[in-house]
Order: sequence, then C-alpha cells, then structure tokens
Amino acid sequence: MNFDYTDDQKFLKNEARKFLEGNCSTAQVRKVLNDDGKAYDEALWKGVAAQGWLGAAIPEEHGGLGLGHIELCAIAEELGRAVAPIPFASTVYFLAEAVMLAGSDAQKAALLPKIAAGEVIGCVATSEGPGVLAPSALQASVSGGKLSGTKLPVTDGDIATHALVLAKENGQPGLFLVDLSAGVTREALKTLDPTRDAAKLTFNGAAAERLGAAGEGFALLEQVTDRAAILLAFEQTGGADKALEMAKAYALERYAFGRVIASYQAIKHKLADIYVKNELARSNAYYGAWALNTNAPELPLAASAARIAASEAFWFAAKENIQTHGGIGFTWEVDAHLYYRRSRQLSLVAGAPRVWKERLVSHLERRNAA
Repeated sequence: MNFDYTDDQKFLKNEARKFLEGNCSTAQVRKVLNDDGKAYDEALWKGVAAQGWLGAAIPEEHGGLGLGHIELCAIAEELGRAVAPIPFASTVYFLAEAVMLAGSDAQKAALLPKIAAGEVIGCVATSEGPGVLAPSALQASVSGGKLSGTKLPVTDGDIATHALVLAKENGQPGLFLVDLSAGVTREALKTLDPTRDAAKLTFNGAAAERLGAAGEGFALLEQVTDRAAILLAFEQTGGADKALEMAKAYALERYAFGRVIASYQAIKHKLADIYVKNELARSNAYYGAWALNTNAPELPLAASAARIAASEAFWFAAKENIQTHGGIGFTWEVDAHLYYRRSRQLSLVAGAPRVWKERLVSHLERRNAA
C-alpha cells in the first residue's frame, strides 16, 4: 500500500514550494513581524487566492477547485515550511470547513465563493479567557439572532471579516456565523508570534446565523476542530522539516576546534532525535489525511494522534534548531526564532496538546469498550 502523495499531488506540492520561495521569503515574514501596523502579508494573501489554494477543497459549484483534502494537506505543509504570515488556517481549516460541514445551501452559496476568492478572512471565537471551555462556563449568548459577549484570544480576530462563534441560544450551545462588519469592537493583543495576530472581540448585538441544529454547538465544534487539527498537523510537519534542514545546514558549515560541528556525536544525536520525531509526526499526519479525505470513522482518533505528534515534533525541532546554532541561535538576526514562535502559536490555536491527549485517551477508551 502506497501512503505517499500521487504524482499530481507531488507536482502541486513542488509548485507551491516554488511559489512560496519566490513570494514568502523570511525577509517577507520579517516585514510583518517588524511592523506593528501590519497584521499579515496582503500581497501574499492575494497571490495565494490567485493560485486557487483558498478553494482547493471547496467544491467547484461553490467557486473552488474541488481537488480534495489531500491536496489541501500538501499546500498546508508548504505554508508551514514558509511560516507564511497569512490567515490561511483560520479561514480555510476552520471557517470553510465549518460551512462545508454544517452550512445551509444559502450559507454555502454566500460564503464559500468569497472564501475561495480571498474576499473573506475567517477567525474562530470560542475561548472566553483562561481555563477549559465547557458548556457551563459559556457566557456569550444569542437572542433573536443577535450576539452579545466577549471572546479572547481570537487568532486573526483583528483582521477577520467573519467569525465562527460558540455561544448559548435558549440555554443551549450553538455554533454561529457572524459578520464582523457591525456590532463588534476589537482590541489587539500581544502574542509570541506577531505574524499571526490575536484580538479580543466584544460583540454588541452582532447579527448571528446558526450553523447546524440547535444545541449541537460543542459537537459541531469538535468535528470542525478534528478536521482542522489534521491540516494544522501538516503545517507543523512542514515547519519541523524546515527547522531540521536549517539545523543540518548550519552544523555542516560551522567549525569548532578545527572540525565541522556536524561531526560531533552530540550534534548527530540532536539531529537524529529531530528526524525521528518528524517522521512520527508525518506518519500520524498521513493517517489523519486518509481519515479526513475519506471521512472515515477513525477521524477523531487520527486527528488527536496527528495533533499531538505534530505539536511535539515542531516544538522540538524549533527548539533544537536554536540550540544547534549555539550562541547566535536566539538572536533576532537568525531566522530560527521565526519557527519557534510559530511552533508555539500552532500548538495552541486549536487547543493545547494536553487537551488533545485527553481526547485521544477518551477515544481509545470508547473504542476499546466497544
């Protein structure tokens, strides 16, 4: 059985890498990082839209390419490798997936073509501060189609046009689509990775449309998050691979005591450990991609495993890349910190690894009980 990409998918992946190498160098990433007034790379966002990537998994009847989720995974891997400073994950992995999964025909017709064209930027507003999200703690509410409440932190909330919001309606949790053009105030928040900004959103009677049936908010959010987790795992795997390449390249050119440091056993072990974790993450990500593309019953289990392995691999690779670079590794001038920042950001954007470990155990217990 062949678990690798097909030739067509490899071609798409290679073309994506070429495009990003030409349009998303680390110098471009730093322009966003160094400019407090710049939340994302608008030119890159338009370029990505022109490439059709935003609609890769969106059906053709809704303005997308209709390629499928495997192709989207291939694109995600390259975006992670380039630490692209655009709201791709929030818009495509979360908002588009939620609309495709549970949106009405009218909601799909209204939003999916605009997502594919790059006219809509999405965000996910579920958290209301520190602590585990639970139905009993949910404060945001919808009454008469109007949303009130506060959400923070919301990744890409300062630039989004539409939000996916978890809120109560008649005492039951629901997942709502909210147009952010009116009835909302935004406050930018400081984050470890300024190339993926976050904000505090306060809703004051914003118009809200429910996705799915009443009372199914948490169940629907879990389904959306499972799908997004696999796509995020490919971004994390791409970033981890790039961090390993950077560490290897530096180890082969840096001399200490008359020898390249790659010849020292401690460095060899460090690079080998990164490689092993990266391969484990890739295996779990591929399993997740299969489950996502086929909508297999194993999807929740595969998503949890992919999320845990990829979060660990990217963090470890980014950390060890800094260590391999030695004294200059943590300086602003070296690009290693770009990957460390992104590894931390991606490990939290869909729930911390601790949450996913608990979910994995729960899925395994239910499977074994059956």
